[in-house]
Amino acid sequence: MITLFDVKGDAKIGEITQEQLQFLIDQLVEEHEEDQDYYINPSTLDMFEEAGGNAELVSMLRSALGDREDMDIRWEEA
Repeated sequence: MITLFDVKGDAKIGEITQEQLQFLIDQLVEEHEEDQDYYINPSTLDMFEEAGGNAELVSMLRSALGDREDMDIRWEEA
């Protein structure tokens, strides 16, 4: 099981599948091989939709982002 967290405050965003995680890894920049955190903003989420991203994942991230301009998320495998 993979859990997403908002880096600010370490609040749990939700749980995602391995396929959803792979989509994030494929779409976002990793600073190094073991990187587990990502920067997102509304444009990023639009890009996910255009790339055929999982609707549940995009919705979860939009909800977590709320009215903020951007946020950092991280994932953790249990």
